[in-house]
Amino acid sequence: MNLELNDIDRIIEMAWEDRTPFDAITFQFKLKEQEVINLMRKELKPSSFRLWRTRVQGRATKHSKKRTFDEGRFKCSRQRTITNNSISKR
Repeated sequence: MNLELNDIDRIIEMAWEDRTPFDAITFQFKLKEQEVINLMRKELKPSSFRLWRTRVQGRATKHSKKRTFDEGRFKCSRQRTITNNSISKR
């Protein structure tokens, strides 16, 4: 698959984020988990890749099926809702 540099940067960013599951990367970029791992191996320095793999391996937040919290998007309880470009009060 041919990816643009911006797409590669975004995939790496999403892969590093704790709360972004691999399913979200698959949905947006059509890359399976193993393809993301291969991309990270190719694009990162070896020490950075090892650090990332250690961090991600078995992490429940990176695998939708292992999540114990709501499947919707994470939202802080103190975060205000935004409607029609204005922030609503609690």
